[in-house]
Amino acid sequence: MAATITGHKPSAVFKPIVESHKFSGFTTHLLSTPFSCKTNPNPLKLRTKNRRNWVIGSVTEGKELAPSKTDHSDEAKKPNASKILESSDDDTGGGGDDVKKMSSRAINASIVLGVGTLAVSKLLTIDHDYWHGWTLYEVLRYVPEHNWIAYEQALKANPVIAKMAISGIVYSLGDWIAQCYEGNPLFDFDRTRLFRSGLVGFTLHGSLSHYYYQFCEALFPFDDWWVVPAKVLFDQTVWAAIWNTIYFVVLGFLRFESSDNIFEELKATFWPMLTAGWKLWPFAHLITYGVIPVEQRLLWVDCVELIWVTILSTYSNEKSEARITEDADSSPKE
Repeated sequence: MAATITGHKPSAVFKPIVESHKFSGFTTHLLSTPFSCKTNPNPLKLRTKNRRNWVIGSVTEGKELAPSKTDHSDEAKKPNASKILESSDDDTGGGGDDVKKMSSRAINASIVLGVGTLAVSKLLTIDHDYWHGWTLYEVLRYVPEHNWIAYEQALKANPVIAKMAISGIVYSLGDWIAQCYEGNPLFDFDRTRLFRSGLVGFTLHGSLSHYYYQFCEALFPFDDWWVVPAKVLFDQTVWAAIWNTIYFVVLGFLRFESSDNIFEELKATFWPMLTAGWKLWPFAHLITYGVIPVEQRLLWVDCVELIWVTILSTYSNEKSEARITEDADSSPKE
């Protein structure tokens, strides 16, 4: 305020008065006569008056600006209504999320218990037509054997469908194990992700593996000692590369990802997944190609697949989530 008053020049008031009388040619005379004193007051008084008027005007302007400051301070002290609404919305949304989680867990538990009960009942009641009068020992003794006989009959009747069903079940279980391994509670798994993995196992792995093992036998129709290592080497180079590629590409399309993202994920995971398989499958395939008959190989492989699908699913979803996180971080924020 002081700087504003100091910067004002009161002498400027006299200038228009002086210039307004220049046309008469007696400017100096007017300033020295009593008439000029009435027209142009005492410079000291005029300077004081104008300074006072300037101070009053400045204070008035300051008062016009002051309420905005006090309003801001008052608003800072008062609770913001929008923040209250946002906090209430968050509380409401949090409650809704809890309800959704509880309902999702209930659905998952119902699915697991329903499928498990159906499977156990099918396995235990295979001899229900003629096990009346059997002792508990006889039931436990003959039920596994008769289930194996039923499985062999299904393989002979329709081998592709039977193997597709086995692979679908194994890939679903493998993804469930992978989600639990990643830290999710037992009944808090992602149903969509589990369905995708089971669908890939059912539609592709079972059918392709059926024809692959037949092709492998035709490719190495020998009984020499080197046949088993040759089959293991072929399996862990050519077939492993083909199947890992199919698995990642199909899962990417089922997640509705673009072809560029799928290619980037495949390029990033191809070699690590192939080398990771070398730590598990060569030892398992010594049994696969050295002991297990051709028609039973997929069942043995699917038992080992419970471990492998856990690794596959974990790698695939880690890369997908990492890409989604990177896209979210790199996207422009409004």
